[in-house]
Formats: sequence, structure tokens, C-alpha cells
Amino acid sequence: MTTGASSSPAARPGRDGRPPAHLRLVEGDSVRPQTPAPAVGRRDTVSTRTALLGVVIALCAIGLVMVLSASAYTSLQYYGSVWYIFERQVLWMGLGAMAFVVTLRMRYDRWRRLRVVLPLLTVGLLVAVLVPGIGVVLGGSSRWIGVGFLRVQPSELMKLAMAVFAADLLARRADRLEKPTAAVVPLLGLLTVSGLLVLKQPDMGTAMVLAFITFASLYAGGVPLRPVLKAVGVTAGIGLIAGLAEPYRRARLLSFLDPFAHAKGSGYQVVQSLVGLGSGHLYGLGLGGGREKWGLLPNAHTDFIFSVIGEEGGLVGTVIVLCLFGALAWYGLRAADRAPDRFGSLLAVAATCWITSQAVINIGAVIGVLPVTGIPLPFISFGGSSLVITLVAAGILVNVAAHERPGDQAGAARAEGPSRAVPRVVDTLRRRDRW
Repeated sequence: MTTGASSSPAARPGRDGRPPAHLRLVEGDSVRPQTPAPAVGRRDTVSTRTALLGVVIALCAIGLVMVLSASAYTSLQYYGSVWYIFERQVLWMGLGAMAFVVTLRMRYDRWRRLRVVLPLLTVGLLVAVLVPGIGVVLGGSSRWIGVGFLRVQPSELMKLAMAVFAADLLARRADRLEKPTAAVVPLLGLLTVSGLLVLKQPDMGTAMVLAFITFASLYAGGVPLRPVLKAVGVTAGIGLIAGLAEPYRRARLLSFLDPFAHAKGSGYQVVQSLVGLGSGHLYGLGLGGGREKWGLLPNAHTDFIFSVIGEEGGLVGTVIVLCLFGALAWYGLRAADRAPDRFGSLLAVAATCWITSQAVINIGAVIGVLPVTGIPLPFISFGGSSLVITLVAAGILVNVAAHERPGDQAGAARAEGPSRAVPRVVDTLRRRDRW
């Protein structure tokens, strides 16, 4: 008995001879489902949508608790109240929650309408940030636009713009991916322009995340490996040159190789971070019991909050956070594998890579295996526009998961088993029929 789409009840034409609603084409794709039917017969213990919702909520809850604990000293020292920074985090979390709900309820393919406007607008904002009198300079970096604490970081919005632009381009030009001018050149062009503007701020961590989003989309979209690998090599070379060109970046790279040799200078932050992590042992010193956050560890509530988690929650606390990010990557790729169309798959890949690569870069810096780039830990670090935009990405990812493919394709995933479906998602996306 065949299980092909032609024999599936979901694929049979209706009484009017037209294909079912979830298989009708939309302008811009070769054959793209518009509104998928509800998945039937799924035997997953937890649905992808529910799992992603749970992971995001858990990470946000941990973030609120740890920001309160990690920011008490700084908040009291600079603002006269232990609650000041936490109250701002609650405000931004509320705005982010509203953005999350909106994107969760808005069908993901509506983002295609912004595929041109969003990148152009964001590049314009990145230029404006560098204009004296417009960009807000803090700590030697010009990354923000706004007044007071209501400041927006355009480089965070660039991550969303890159994800939408890449997913749409690779979906529309699926039949021309063998030609470098079809996808590789436009994406690398946008990456080059935005990356240089971000590096000028300077913000090397965000530039790295933009590169990860771009190359993950190119690979998952089925672009031939040779031009992708060449582009990766060129980008890595440019990144190394950029890292060595500026004295402070060069100092960070040298201290990364041996932070204890630079413990009184550029390696101080990493050394204190490792001290805090080591002090936590297995179960930690207890919530609020950490010592490094009391003026010893700079940026304890922002870039180095993972060290506070390790000190107060011990190995158990850090493993819980790592498992949550691992679960987000797992279910994010499962959402991509089961998305009803190519654009949804690629958008889910981009969002998943965006969040998890940023987490890897942050945690790698905190534990001393990657250079410090000054990038926050998603959902957990104190942040304004970073937190809001990351929750927008999470909302889009959950929305893609809410439109999983039905019928025979779900059955195929069950036959392989959940442990087989997700690790093969990249190969699945690259080999999938171009629709």
C-alpha cells in the first residue's frame, strides 16, 4: 500500500476539483502550501509548538530571577535602589512578551512582505547610529538610538532582517541556486554591508551572529557547498583581520589564549568569571549567595550572567540552562523539518541558528573557550531591544511550529522516530523537493 502524497486523504481534490486549501499555491513559490491542515495522528509526547513555548517561558523566567540577583549591587551603587535594573528588565520583558504574542498569532509568511523594506530600513538605522548626535555612545560603543532608557539597538533588528531576507530569497530562487548570483551574491552583499556597519560600532559578536544566520540559511537552502565554503573562508579571514586590527580586540584575542597571564588587564573579566563558576561546585552557593557580582565581575547582569548562574546554581544550574538551549535547537530544527513550505523551513532554521549561535558565543566567552565579544545571553541577560527582538524571533519560530505538515509526512517522521528526524533536518532541507 503506497503512502505517497497522491494517495493521502490530505492530497485528494475537493468536490470542486480544486486541491485542498493547504496545498494551494501562492505567488512567489513553485508549489507552496498556503494554509496547512491540522496534523493528524501525531504520536509525539510533546508537540513542537508546546515544547518551544515551554522552553522560551522557562528561559525568560530564569532570566528575570538571575537579573534580579546579579544586578542588586550595581543597581544600588549607581541608582540607589536594588530594584532599579530589575524593574527595567520587567518592563522590557513585558514589551517582549507582547511582541512574542503578536508574532506567535501572526502567520509567519506575512514577514515576506517586509523582505526588502526591513533590510533597507535597518541598514539606514545602522548608518544613523554612527552619525554624531544621533547615535547614543555608551562605554565607547555607538550602538543605540533613542532617549533615556528607551533605546533601540538597530543591529538586533538586523538579525531579523537577515533571517527574513535570506529565507525569502532562497525560497523564491530555489530553482536557480546553482548560480552564485541567484542567492550567494545577494546574501553576502547584505552581510558585508551590515557586518561592516556593525563592526564600526563596534560589535563583533553581532557581526558573527549575522554571519551564522547567513551561512546556515545558505547551507540549509541547498546552495552548492563550494561557494558556501569559499564564502565562509573569506568571511573568517576578514573577521580575523578585523579582530587583530583594533588594539582592544587584539588584546581580547591574546588574553583569550591565556587569560590568567593577563589577569590584571584584558583577561580580568574572564578570570573572575571562571572563579565564579568554580566557586559554585555542584549545587552552587544558593540564589543571592554569589560573591563575584558584588563589584568583582564586570557586567555580571548582562554579558556574564552565565557565570552568576554557575556560582549560585552550581553545575546543576548551568546544565539546566544548557539543556534548555539544546531543547530549543532540537525543537527549532524539528519545526523546520515539518514546516509546510520552504520559506517556513528556512525561516525556522535562521531563527534557531540566530538564538543558539548567540548563546554559544556568550557561554563560550564566559567559560573562556571563545574570545569575549560583548554579546548577551538570549532571554536571560539584562537587555532592552535585544530581549524584545529575540522574543520576536521566538514567536516566529513557534508560529512555524504551529503549522506543521500533516498526513503522510507526519507518518514518515514517526516511522523514523523523533530521535532520527531532527539530526537529519539539514540534509532533509537540502534534499527536499523544491516544491
